[in-house]
Amino acid sequence: MANLSLRLSLIFRICAFLLLINVSFAKTLKRDMKALNEVKRLVGWRLVYSWVGDDPCGDGVLPPWSGVTCSTVGDYRVVIKLEVYSMSIVGNFPKAVTKLLDLTVLDLHNNKLTGPIPSEIGRLKRLKTLNLRWNKLQYVLPPEIGGLKSLTSLYLSFNNFKGEIPKELANLHELQYLHIQENHFTGRIPAELGTLQKLRHLDAGNNNLVGSISDLFRIEGCFPALRNLFLNNNYFTGGLPNKLANLTNLEILYLSYNKLTGAIPAALANIPRLTNLHLDHNLFNGSIPEAFYKHPNLKDMYIEGNAFKPDVKAIGAHRVLELSDTDFLV
Repeated sequence: MANLSLRLSLIFRICAFLLLINVSFAKTLKRDMKALNEVKRLVGWRLVYSWVGDDPCGDGVLPPWSGVTCSTVGDYRVVIKLEVYSMSIVGNFPKAVTKLLDLTVLDLHNNKLTGPIPSEIGRLKRLKTLNLRWNKLQYVLPPEIGGLKSLTSLYLSFNNFKGEIPKELANLHELQYLHIQENHFTGRIPAELGTLQKLRHLDAGNNNLVGSISDLFRIEGCFPALRNLFLNNNYFTGGLPNKLANLTNLEILYLSYNKLTGAIPAALANIPRLTNLHLDHNLFNGSIPEAFYKHPNLKDMYIEGNAFKPDVKAIGAHRVLELSDTDFLV
């Protein structure tokens, strides 16, 4: 029995040694080396200073490049994460990044990137997180983003995007977080987004969006997992639909600074997890149903700047809501 244990221990050590040899001699895929060296030639001096050598995954003497994470696949190493943020990178979105076909995370937030997102972004089929917030990116979103079927988090806020929100985003069936606030999007939010079964957070605030809230709820059983819905500071009109009450996981509903009208449906008080309701600075009228004042979880209800009856009271201590997209990155 002792001999058997000794043999198994020896076999394990040999396998571990062979694995180490394989990892140490694995070469970085030429495709990835070429792509990142092309990016290196285009970006600002801060990155060039830390990206030493030609191999982004490291060559055994020089370390991997800062912000680059690699993984061994067979006999090669491939780049799986590129996280280069707050580096004052200037210029157009580096198209060469779209050649890194094994990327799962692309994080270029808080730089000074301009121009459009290239249509080639659709190549990155394994991408789970795309974070481009806090740049100066422009033009319309390419519909090819809808081909990123593994995407769970999409952060495009605080840019200069314009045009309509592409309905192809509804193809992102794994998507949980969608941040498109603080841009110049126009038109209606595609109702097709309601088919995203895993979507937990949708922030489309501070754009130039139009239409009614009812437009979002044309599809039966829409937004089943939604917890936070931010539509503030747009140009939405019409009343609030009773179908909002079907969002049983909703916690925050932020509708401030629109042109919404009519009375507040009593059905909305049946949303069991609702904690924050922001109705202020619209054209609502009438009274607030008594059920809202008895809601067990509702902590804040903002109502100022409407045409409610004089006896209507707010709920909670009215501090300014200061939520940003960083509050919902996890």
